[in-house]
Amino acid sequence: MSIQPSDSILIVDFGSQVTQLIARRVREAGVYSEIAPFNQAAAAFERMQPKGIILSGSPASVLDENGPRIPAEILDSGLPIMAICYGQQALMHQLGGEVLPGDSGEFGRAFITISDGCALFDGLWREGETHQVWMSHGDKVTSLAPGFKPVASSPGAPFAVIANEEKRIYAMQFHPEVVHTPDGGKLYKNFVRHVCGLSGDWTMAEFRKTKIEEIRAQVGKGRVICGLSGGVDSAVAAVLIHEAIGEQLTCVFVDHGLMRLGEAEQVVSLFRNHYNIPLVHKDVSTLFLGGLAGVTDPEAKRKFIGKTFIDVFEEEARQVGGADFLAQGTLYPDVIESVSFTGGPSVTIKSHHNVGGLPERMNMQLVEPLRELFKDEVRELGRELGLPDIFVGRHPFPGPGLAIRIPGEVTRERCDVLRKADAIYLEEIRNAGLYDAIWQAFAVLLPVKTVGVMGDGRTYDNVCALRAVTSTDGMTADIYPFDAAFLSRVATRIINEVKGINRVVYDYTSKPPGTIEWE
Repeated sequence: MSIQPSDSILIVDFGSQVTQLIARRVREAGVYSEIAPFNQAAAAFERMQPKGIILSGSPASVLDENGPRIPAEILDSGLPIMAICYGQQALMHQLGGEVLPGDSGEFGRAFITISDGCALFDGLWREGETHQVWMSHGDKVTSLAPGFKPVASSPGAPFAVIANEEKRIYAMQFHPEVVHTPDGGKLYKNFVRHVCGLSGDWTMAEFRKTKIEEIRAQVGKGRVICGLSGGVDSAVAAVLIHEAIGEQLTCVFVDHGLMRLGEAEQVVSLFRNHYNIPLVHKDVSTLFLGGLAGVTDPEAKRKFIGKTFIDVFEEEARQVGGADFLAQGTLYPDVIESVSFTGGPSVTIKSHHNVGGLPERMNMQLVEPLRELFKDEVRELGRELGLPDIFVGRHPFPGPGLAIRIPGEVTRERCDVLRKADAIYLEEIRNAGLYDAIWQAFAVLLPVKTVGVMGDGRTYDNVCALRAVTSTDGMTADIYPFDAAFLSRVATRIINEVKGINRVVYDYTSKPPGTIEWE
């Protein structure tokens, strides 16, 4: 059972693609928040006992017969409400206002003019000022429900912001959660801190303390095993759980031989020497690389690696014996349900289990201490726990490891070549002070050989591709614009220092149309 913060905000999700950003803005203001699909919001409201409500946008229309509706429990609660886009339209539609289809809609950057003051604007916006916001709506409010007044307008939305000060309800047609509304974060902060009266004291230190109590209550005297991947999420989860239950935790690190240079040694050193956490290190590189011999199809690689990892982990868990719980680094974006346009919940909840399928096969209960956190919050928790930045700040690394950065057949020799090239590339990025500005950077060893000249001799060796992208969530990505001098320096080092590579290229493809990884 989750230990609930006493001060929280419930975000009712009507299916917007940016609802997660609302939760981020609220948490940035120091207040805990949770997202619930509109058709589960009444139950979440009862469980959380929140101090305020935020209603999200939606691709749906309140004019549709089956359009999502605001639960009566929320409308009757007397709590402060902040309604966004569709949330504003649903609020007016259900409280006695009027919503009609827009003639052409309003999309993208817009400017609103402040016509009156309200608590949401305190210390931020003043009457007569004009401010940039981000609109994305077709329908629009044409008549207000009783008790509401307009406090801002735009050319396409006469009721861009409306307020009922007596009931502490504020609604806007634009999206303050996106970066294109520059003052959006401050509007959310005004709502949760000034309107709802919350102190904004939800911190990682408080989360750490609360979560340790929760882990102890869940686990009792039971034993927990945790599969370490070398990534941020599993490392932070393991250190947090160990702080809670100590020797009751055993970590299992399945070393498949597809890690980056020195990574296996780093994992073992951190957990055995620095944290003194019980760790089983299973070097099964021969098993994995032997099974990959002759395999060239990317999906076949992934399936073999996933299945073999599960088999090895399951066997090691049996060797540990008597474990009652399985720890995983599941994050909040993985457990939020999406909502369909017709009002029903999605049948699938996105969930990334580090050891997919194991809970059912091993009859163990899950311990997922990070499931309320976003990725950068996990990094913050890791720093709070004292993990070195080489773990906390590292770029994402795929589960199949180097196998999907070697198109074609994967061999130990090709892995060794790629490891050296990748290490040089990342070293130069760090030396240039660029590592934290890049979402993900890595080298790829191509199944292509080209002619070269080294000294007075002819070479016929491999091509290495370099990839670096910027992103906020990995869903879309743009290339990092290295200058020519940097790329030339990296290429020279790789060719001079890595035997087996005589040509280096840079990948200029964004996502979409490409993916971040090559396979």
